Amino acid sequence: MSKSVLVVVTVLALASVAGYAGAQAYPSKPVRMVVGFPPGGGTDVVARILQPKLSEFLGQSVVIDNRPGATGTVAAGQVARSPADGYTIMMGHVAVNAIAPSLFSKLPYDVNKDFAPVTLAAAVPHIIVVHPALPVTSVKQLIALARAHPGELSFPSAGSGSTPHLAGEMFKSMTGTKLLHVPYKGTGQSIPDLLAGRHQVAFDTMPAATPYVRSGRMRPLAVSSAKRVADFASLPTVEEAGVRGYVLTTWYGVFAPAGTPPAIVNRLHAEFAKAIQSPGTRERLVENGFDGTVTNSPEEFAAMVRADIVRYAKLVKEAGLQID
Repeated sequence: MSKSVLVVVTVLALASVAGYAGAQAYPSKPVRMVVGFPPGGGTDVVARILQPKLSEFLGQSVVIDNRPGATGTVAAGQVARSPADGYTIMMGHVAVNAIAPSLFSKLPYDVNKDFAPVTLAAAVPHIIVVHPALPVTSVKQLIALARAHPGELSFPSAGSGSTPHLAGEMFKSMTGTKLLHVPYKGTGQSIPDLLAGRHQVAFDTMPAATPYVRSGRMRPLAVSSAKRVADFASLPTVEEAGVRGYVLTTWYGVFAPAGTPPAIVNRLHAEFAKAIQSPGTRERLVENGFDGTVTNSPEEFAAMVRADIVRYAKLVKEAGLQID
């Protein structure tokens, strides 16, 4: 072996050892997990369910930092500008990391360049619910009522560009109805106004609505998944209810700033996977309506995100949505 080749091999070997050692030493201080929505919404719930086990497996405290604003995009911009050292991560959301580029004319981040995808953490369908005082018990009746009273029925959402907003706009576009959208800073703020009767219908995620459906404070009409949900087997899908092609799910996933060392990204992926799959945590995810799942690798998650950016761009264009 020539001297020059030996030098190259030695340098590569040392770099590999250094990377391994860095991953082993990480983390040496608490990790901040940013959530771009107020407490009580789906993103926050997923983060808090995973937090205890993640802290245990990392050997350091994981501190949740709620930074609501502009449907999660403010927090995403802050994370994108954070040091790429693994000590600031984000519980991302399909609206923030896949839908926003098609909806917002300006964003404080680039979804393709500013993040290192770590893993998918959970996924949930949406559910169409109405206030019990509304005289409808099916999607067909809701459509008829909305057509008879255009613009008089309102639906709240977790913010302009959020998946509950997109779900409502898709419904309007596919059914030829006119509903009034009222954005909030998060689901934790929008649901109380629906319960109070200030709004008549919502297209929120199942974890957000399920407790109120079970208590009778919301009336369920249909779920947005491709198949029926086991816990509500008698509830039809929106497609079964007559709105062909209406399928929508919300996913939650973990992101680090771009440039975070691969060894740290892989360590985070491994510990999140253990947390998601651990007894107790998985049960809590399912109880709250989440399909606790994890991608096989950060690369697999990155490919999923890229595919959804393209898919939602098509949906947003067809619905004619744009947020300045």
